[in-house]
Amino acid sequence: MAERILMIDDDDRLAGMVSDYLGGAGFRLTLAGTAREGEALLKRESFDAVILDLMLPDADGLDVCRRLRAGSDVPILMLTARGEPMDRVVGLEIGADDYLGKPFEPRELQARLRAILRRKGGGTPKAELLRFGRLEIDKGARTVRLDGEERTITSYQFVLLQALAERAGRVLSRDALMDLLKGEKLEAFDRSVDVHISRIRAAIEDDPKKPRRILTVRGSGYVFAKDQDR
Repeated sequence: MAERILMIDDDDRLAGMVSDYLGGAGFRLTLAGTAREGEALLKRESFDAVILDLMLPDADGLDVCRRLRAGSDVPILMLTARGEPMDRVVGLEIGADDYLGKPFEPRELQARLRAILRRKGGGTPKAELLRFGRLEIDKGARTVRLDGEERTITSYQFVLLQALAERAGRVLSRDALMDLLKGEKLEAFDRSVDVHISRIRAAIEDDPKKPRRILTVRGSGYVFAKDQDR
């Protein structure tokens, strides 16, 4: 079920952009332009997280954060156009879970939102997440993130990567990989496994020419490394 997010921000243009981006990422976003409207929504409805602007037309975002935290443990991600480090410190001290300065990249907002949902026990269940150092494979959302940033691979390459990661430390031949993926609706293997591995490496390796995550075992196949960032 899609996570419900409440965004309290009076910047209509920003709210529209965030709504489009997070909607495409599978979230259900509700918008409120004032503190009063946002707090009223939180009393009537249940949300998985709140995106809260620091500067609202009818209230200081820090005061809103303090009130929300007094009666709820809903994850709060604060937004601000201010550059004062003290605002960030105060926001975190009174209960905000994370802080993001404007302007920001939508992908960073999504990554931070997913992170606070995981820390609070929301978002993707642990069984749906595979973590290897800085690399995270989200089986539920079928996404791959490195350092919190989503990396683009095809759905076919995701299935191949998942098959390798679930068997980390084991050498898998090309034939074994194809057998593992027989149940998938894949057009992927009208090309060689090697081509897809190369493209996955381009997405997730720091240096695809010197891979540390998906290793080639000459004459045998591939192995997904358990320890990747040491």
